[in-house]
Amino acid sequence: MKSIWRSLSRLVVLLLLSAFALQLYFLARVALMIVVDPQSTTFQRSEIWRLATEQHEVLWSQDWVAYAHIADPLKRAVIASEDANFSDHSGVEWDALEKAWERNQRAEQQAEKINEHIDKRLARAPSAKAAASKAVVHAQAKVVGGSTITQQLAKNLFLGGERSLARKAQEFIITFMLEALLSKERILEIYLNNVEWGEGIFGAEAAAHHYFHVPAARLGTMQAARLAVMLPAPKRFEKRPGSAYVVGRAGTVAARMSSVDLP
Repeated sequence: MKSIWRSLSRLVVLLLLSAFALQLYFLARVALMIVVDPQSTTFQRSEIWRLATEQHEVLWSQDWVAYAHIADPLKRAVIASEDANFSDHSGVEWDALEKAWERNQRAEQQAEKINEHIDKRLARAPSAKAAASKAVVHAQAKVVGGSTITQQLAKNLFLGGERSLARKAQEFIITFMLEALLSKERILEIYLNNVEWGEGIFGAEAAAHHYFHVPAARLGTMQAARLAVMLPAPKRFEKRPGSAYVVGRAGTVAARMSSVDLP
């Protein structure tokens, strides 16, 4: 019995040491970003692999530009659209997370009700018809996030896209590391140079050239607002960047930009 407890104790210690070593690794990587621009992110590397395996080619566009060479309208637009309190918070907006959690709970409950209704209809149907209805797609809850720009950067830099408590906890830890070691200006600079704006399109410079044929330094107010609107779902909007929704939403973002404080 003692040998079992001794083995369990050793295992727990090894797990704790491994977790601590992982945090030191992330801390060192973040500290390096004070002076070194990150060459790629975990999300970008996963996209490269996906493009290579699915399409057998990697069409990639990304050019790092310094913070001063990114137009202020784009900085204001992204903050207004994604994280209005970016300059003031310490990395996490707890109220926004709580509201997002409540919205997700309501969405899940609504999806469950719809699926119950679908299942009841299938159960009442004749067996042949029910068998043919197996392909019916059940409703999926639309998940919304309450992540700040810093949290999005933490996830894209180091973490995968899976949803779990462990991954979210690690995201929080890296977020606080970023906020502790880097200035808000540096966080926004890294974010704008690495965020996705379409399939194989990463960073402000590539997006400005792709959609408007100008460098990031010359983006105007409405151009910047339209790029900001695309951020939550760039692959969905890239085929119709001038759609009524994007333009209409961009007008709302543009109206908010004058109240944004830049870091």
